[in-house]
Amino acid sequence: MDRRGFLRGTVVAGSVGVAGCLERFGFEEQSAWSNPPLVENRPDAVYLPAGSEEMRSYGRATDGEYAVDLSYTMPHRFWLVAGDTERVDVEADDSMHLMVTVWDAETDTVLPVNVSLELLHDGDSVGGQFSPWPMLSQRMGFHYGDNIHLPEEGSYTAKIRVGPLEVAHSGAFENRFESAATLEVDFEFERSDIHDLEYELVADDRRGSRDALSLMDHSEHATHDGNGNHDHGGIETPESFNELGHPPTSGGPPVDALPGTLLGTERSGDAELSALVSDADRMSEDGEYLIVCSRTPYNDVVLPLARLSTTVERDGSVVLEDESLVETLDHEFGHHYGLEVDSLESGDEIAITVDAPPQVSRHDGYETAFFEFETVTYEYH
Repeated sequence: MDRRGFLRGTVVAGSVGVAGCLERFGFEEQSAWSNPPLVENRPDAVYLPAGSEEMRSYGRATDGEYAVDLSYTMPHRFWLVAGDTERVDVEADDSMHLMVTVWDAETDTVLPVNVSLELLHDGDSVGGQFSPWPMLSQRMGFHYGDNIHLPEEGSYTAKIRVGPLEVAHSGAFENRFESAATLEVDFEFERSDIHDLEYELVADDRRGSRDALSLMDHSEHATHDGNGNHDHGGIETPESFNELGHPPTSGGPPVDALPGTLLGTERSGDAELSALVSDADRMSEDGEYLIVCSRTPYNDVVLPLARLSTTVERDGSVVLEDESLVETLDHEFGHHYGLEVDSLESGDEIAITVDAPPQVSRHDGYETAFFEFETVTYEYH
């Protein structure tokens, strides 16, 4: 079944009232559920959107290896990335935007894995299995999500199938996450929970500016006042979730704290590309290991599912040409793109090219960035 048609064959039972928080901004349900405000004259870069939606969690689960969080917010617009971008607008019968975060509780690291989802209502499958989109948002960072329609209020079970890990993995991740697992989260769907979510408007004079909303801290509720002031916080969760712990953000470790020689950070496609060289034994047997961290500006969120390559020149001669970097997850270096290379020499010029942009869907504020990349160059020293 087409994901955009998920659960749309069922008639919605009952009527839905006006959302209280949106009514305060002058929206009625029909217009609010159509689409939130969109900034005009958006730059080809990361920018502050018109506002942000409150998010809450339905629950968490773990099998001892994978950990998942099932969260929700009001339905909202997003963009798919598959060659050209495709805008997905909110439909009138969308019940919510449902999100899944997958992480390793041992290292507190968000995992890029295969994710599929099936919802059960009174024990019966509602619409069959579907795959939420890998997504990037300024508040949630990297996650999986989609707008969905549920037939009625009541008790549901989300069967979340995760894994295996889609990228190369080393260190604490070696020989782990090699197979899939199915985890279940029970939740109660009530329309009032969606309608009572807050929608925070960003001040008119700041919308579209080169900035980003703060990345949420899942440990407590968060607000953004629309004027550049952020309170730490995030998904509102029941006390019973505390045993597993809060899902981590998808921000990478600080590049200047990574073990190795940092060659520098360059901006391309409005992404920050940081290059460093390490001699860690687990990464390279004989030579050195070239690492490129690709992240968002402002929040340092990792940018997965891209393709990068490198060319190395020495004294005007090419010694390595168009070698692909391997997308990798490591407990020390985090998410990165890496390649084992022969010993580099002082003065070598290392060029990094993004051959394919991150193949992740985008929420407002990211949909115009991370597409048009220019090659960046670093000098080894």
